[in-house]
Amino acid sequence: MNDVRDSQADDTYDVIVLGAGPVGQNVADHARAGGLTVAVVERELVGGECSYWACVPSKALLRPVIAVADARRVDGARQAVTGRLDTDRVFARRDHYVTDWDDSGQAAFLKDIGAGLVRGQGRLDGPRRVTVTAEGAAPRTLTARHAVAIATGSDPVLPDIPGIGGARPWTNRQGTDSSTVPARLAIVGGGGVGVEMATLWQGLGSRVTLIARHPLLPRMEAFAGELVADGLTRAGADVRIGVQATAVRRPDPAGPVTLTLDDGSEVVADEVMFATGRAPRTGDIGLDTVGLAPGSWLDVDTTCLVRGVEGDWLYALGDVNHRALLTHQGKYQGRTAGDAIVARAARRPLDDAPWGDHATTADQHAVPQVFFTDPEAAAVGLSADEATRAGHRVRTVDVDFTAAQGANLFADHYQGRARMVVDLDRDILLGVTFAGPGVSELLHSATIAVAGEVPLKRLRHAVACFPTVSEVWLFLLTAYERG
Repeated sequence: MNDVRDSQADDTYDVIVLGAGPVGQNVADHARAGGLTVAVVERELVGGECSYWACVPSKALLRPVIAVADARRVDGARQAVTGRLDTDRVFARRDHYVTDWDDSGQAAFLKDIGAGLVRGQGRLDGPRRVTVTAEGAAPRTLTARHAVAIATGSDPVLPDIPGIGGARPWTNRQGTDSSTVPARLAIVGGGGVGVEMATLWQGLGSRVTLIARHPLLPRMEAFAGELVADGLTRAGADVRIGVQATAVRRPDPAGPVTLTLDDGSEVVADEVMFATGRAPRTGDIGLDTVGLAPGSWLDVDTTCLVRGVEGDWLYALGDVNHRALLTHQGKYQGRTAGDAIVARAARRPLDDAPWGDHATTADQHAVPQVFFTDPEAAAVGLSADEATRAGHRVRTVDVDFTAAQGANLFADHYQGRARMVVDLDRDILLGVTFAGPGVSELLHSATIAVAGEVPLKRLRHAVACFPTVSEVWLFLLTAYERG
């Protein structure tokens, strides 16, 4: 264990980071690169939710499911798929990528960059002070010369419905760390976690019932959720949209669970998973000692400095600021805020104008998100509705992927759709959405176009290779030019 007492006997540092997930690691790395001393406090595993119960294990589990689905879309390869997935090997693959829930490698990374690791629950204790408590150890008080950065993430929210306390429901943690395939699995929630878990467990052999109050993936263009719903249905899942659970009962802890829905129907399953939102993990970190409400989302400026706290020392990064509950966006915030902390500590001017070195401008304009369903759904920037509500004068352009020869070669009878949202006054893209097999690898090109505000007259000169799925860009731009 890398203990900060080894190098900082007085427990005073330039920067203290609460949370050693990817977001906390990024702010620590950039602060250290700028010459500041850093202590990172972690109550669980170094690497956080993403590394052990979210992004990494879910994608490790989903990849075999999608790989088999991709093979079945290609004649010649389809005939070679003669059996079911080897679930033991799939779970072993997951265990490999989460390093068997051993965080020593990520703890070593902190040591390598020169940051100290303090194990325990960190709580603010007034301005620039953090008290750390750990079982079997005396409390320690750390002091920050320049900044405290909160990167503690979020927790799943369970709905307040009768019977949920005794139902032993799954959340994302059980959904990614279970090594037993339930014969029947009910999933409540149609957002990203819900649809990915439905894809995963249906592919592993569960009979999945997905229950969603709203259309799937409601923050994307509607066609993305519709194509994902169609894909789940074709895979054998029972997709129920427009209903919600009103009660749950499990009289025998080892027996089945029954969900009552508001349309009067019931769903019986061996396990039930709720993917119904997240809450900030800020209820027990001492926010009240600096005048903030415990358990609240934290409002931040463009450098991720928390508003309402005097002295320009408290930062909030990742899920806790509620800007975009996505690991990659939190890491971006961590890099940007780490550099801002260094600049403030050195009393250098901040470059916090839009798209500046110390501004998280992409949080408002170019957030990319991908869901590894079958088909995949990927988007960046604003949807057409969001752009219109924001006051932009826009035009949408839709193209079916079958227009691209590369898509047809990628998968026989390829089914997918793309949309770009054009700002008519500036001739740039405000948003792009793709839905179809393999579209996750198209998203970064769209992100560059949106973040870079590339004029469409210039974008047409970015020639897509033939025959690739990315040829869809040619057909989108041609459709726009021809009106």
